[in-house]
Amino acid sequence: MKVFGGNIIDQREDAVEFVKEHIRLHAKIVGTERVETWEYPIEAIREAITNAVCHRDYEISSNVQVRIFDDRIEVWGCGSLLEPLTLEDLRKKHRSILRNPLIGKCFFLIKFVEEWGTGTNRMIEWCLKHGLPEPLFEELSGSLVVIFRKYKISEEIIKELNERQRIIVKYLREQGKINRSGCMKLLNTSKDTVFRELLTLQKKNILMRCGSGKNVYYTLK
Repeated sequence: MKVFGGNIIDQREDAVEFVKEHIRLHAKIVGTERVETWEYPIEAIREAITNAVCHRDYEISSNVQVRIFDDRIEVWGCGSLLEPLTLEDLRKKHRSILRNPLIGKCFFLIKFVEEWGTGTNRMIEWCLKHGLPEPLFEELSGSLVVIFRKYKISEEIIKELNERQRIIVKYLREQGKINRSGCMKLLNTSKDTVFRELLTLQKKNILMRCGSGKNVYYTLK
């Protein structure tokens, strides 16, 4: 546990460095070069912290918190999502509603903010490119929380899957979600086969079924 003081610009960078100190840095050889990669996309973590500081309700006697666990990182803001925005809006293109216009303007001028209303979309994009599931956006105890997760699927579990199931998992790691018709095209097989493979992956606690009716889609847990 560590508490950062000073101005909010320094606090953002100190918090990011603190995260780096407590997550793994993986290294692999690509060609003849050593390539190092953090287990979470640092850009997404930095964006979540920036948003939490920028949109914090400074009348609440609490702090922005970054909580690091073995399987996830949570960035807790102070204050709920401003109306009329909803949690679902954060997953698509949306307008930005500033709780603190002066801080927002300063963050924009020093390029902490690139474009209004795109931060959560970039977090999703960075996580998917990093091979991780989309971050979760939740409201807990009156605060907006961004949750970055690791996949719970080990290589041992993947080895036990059949070829079609491995193709589905690989696609979801790269794209985030898939529906049944998309899965039929991906596997070039029948509706019944797709239904059977998706159901098997659900029973193995690998897939999660989301939506309803014609809007049903699947994501990795």
